[in-house]
Amino acid sequence: MAVAPPLEEAATSVRERSSTLLPTPASWALKYERAVSPPVSLNGLTVAVVIPAYRVAAQIAGVLAEIPSFVSMIVVVDDASPDDTAAVVERSGDARVRLIRRATNGGVGAAMLTGYRFALAHGADIAVKIDGDGQMDPSQIGRLIEPIIRGGADYVKGNRFVHTRELARMPAPRRVGNTGLSFLVKAASGYWQVFDPTNGFTAIHARALEALDWEGIGERWFFETSMLIELGLVGAVVRDVYMPARYGAEKSSLSIGEALVSFPPRLLARTLRRIWLCHFVQDFTPLALFLLAGAFMVSFGTVWGIAHWIESAQTGVPASTGTVMIAVLPLILGTQLLLQSLVLDMQNAPKAPLVKDLMGSSETIARL
Repeated sequence: MAVAPPLEEAATSVRERSSTLLPTPASWALKYERAVSPPVSLNGLTVAVVIPAYRVAAQIAGVLAEIPSFVSMIVVVDDASPDDTAAVVERSGDARVRLIRRATNGGVGAAMLTGYRFALAHGADIAVKIDGDGQMDPSQIGRLIEPIIRGGADYVKGNRFVHTRELARMPAPRRVGNTGLSFLVKAASGYWQVFDPTNGFTAIHARALEALDWEGIGERWFFETSMLIELGLVGAVVRDVYMPARYGAEKSSLSIGEALVSFPPRLLARTLRRIWLCHFVQDFTPLALFLLAGAFMVSFGTVWGIAHWIESAQTGVPASTGTVMIAVLPLILGTQLLLQSLVLDMQNAPKAPLVKDLMGSSETIARL
């Protein structure tokens, strides 16, 4: 399984507000802005915020100003933005800010993977993703990371669909898109208990991040969905946290129509891949037996029924009761087996976090 590739860094010390070009692959061409002061730790844990930034010059300053003080590191990844996003970040004056400039635009996923590499290389224990367009409230980061701190989750994501008042505030196209794709994402990832799969307000523990197959993570708008899918393959515990969104005048770059066309084929392929790996390769589970038997019986009943229906239509002789029952019974039993396999899959969601009891101090959580 592929893990996060190491991020090389120049060994020379960096003076205040200086910039260094790291010896990374030429395709990255990343420029890092470093701060003199070392990251402060949160009871031994270091929290980093990663912000993918593209065309957010008007919003990024406000986002940076709202990042809570317990966050040790703010990694802003300028994804080759054509506006003044990088210049605004450089003028922020926050010593925690590290600016990474990508030479080419790779999408939100590529920007996040770049930021994750940097955060891991610099000792982050928890990496929080927040967008630079101001739609996510940085003051909620403490609530977002709480399940990880308590040892109850490896990955936490926001959920905007908890209250009806939030649903009413969400633009209709986004609401329809999230609802329509949610079921497919559940099937592809195995996390049937989570909702709002495209929510980008997330937090992940470093150990869970390192366990992922990074090659399977999408580099553009499939990023959040593919993260859930890869987390399911390593058995990470995922939790939803109610997180209201803030919608302003900005427009989403993700087209609902494009998502509805491009996402389903990918999700179907990932669903088949997950079932094969989790229930046939890594372990042969009762779900595999039910799935195989159910699929065979449904297929047999369907083919038998169609064949004899065609024969009856051609000859004008009605099929006998026995012939009909040979088609009906396998269809009924096979459908029940397939439904039972779905129930077993729902019950098979990971329950024990990869990393437990990192920091369970209620006093520390209360400070957040």
